[in-house]
Amino acid sequence: MSETTRPPGPPARSGKASALGWILTVGLNVVAPIVTYNRLTEHHGWSEFSALLLSSAWPVLDSAIMVAWRRKLDEFAVVTLVFLVITALVSLIGAHTARALLVKDSGVTGLFGLLCLATLLAPRPLMFYFGRKFATDGTPESTAWWNGLWQWEGFRSTMRTMTLVWGVAYVAEALARIALAYVLPTGTMVVVSPVMIYGVLGALGLWTAWFGRRRAAEGERRQAEAQAAAAEAAGATTA
Repeated sequence: MSETTRPPGPPARSGKASALGWILTVGLNVVAPIVTYNRLTEHHGWSEFSALLLSSAWPVLDSAIMVAWRRKLDEFAVVTLVFLVITALVSLIGAHTARALLVKDSGVTGLFGLLCLATLLAPRPLMFYFGRKFATDGTPESTAWWNGLWQWEGFRSTMRTMTLVWGVAYVAEALARIALAYVLPTGTMVVVSPVMIYGVLGALGLWTAWFGRRRAAEGERRQAEAQAAAAEAAGATTA
């Protein structure tokens, strides 16, 4: 497909479907696991592993609802589930001192970074599926539109670059936090660690939005230049 042809715009979004999809995604993949984990560990004395294992039931429920509702599996829920399972398994490894727990937390984000990098070898990278989750309302029309964008080389390059940056950033963040866990006092690191986690996430989110807009603008500029060149060539031919 020629890069001088502009990709089609997204179909009209269904407001109700989009809102319901967002509520289910955020509620079952983010809010419910966090609340469940905190309640079980802080108020009911559950172990980290047991609490994380039970928390993983929420993404499973989200996947089941998605299959029943739209007859397809939600990759975002699957990634969330895998992430929770990895976290639960990491919590079982080694000692359970305060420093060890900080190192384990860093290992989890590092594993997510490695997962991003590993998907660069897959037919489509991880950010393609994350992008589809947040750029569409989950309807067959919007999903088909997003999937169809893969035929454009510029879109493929954008998704792979985003996945590469997220992977490298989280691996670097994990290594930095592991090093700091052995350098800084535990009390200080307990404060620094979440700041780094959310700081990196916020920075990546802002960069992703900027990079996406930049690539879109570049595509429009190349298309305009190609159209101008074609018009000039046509004028020269008829002259």
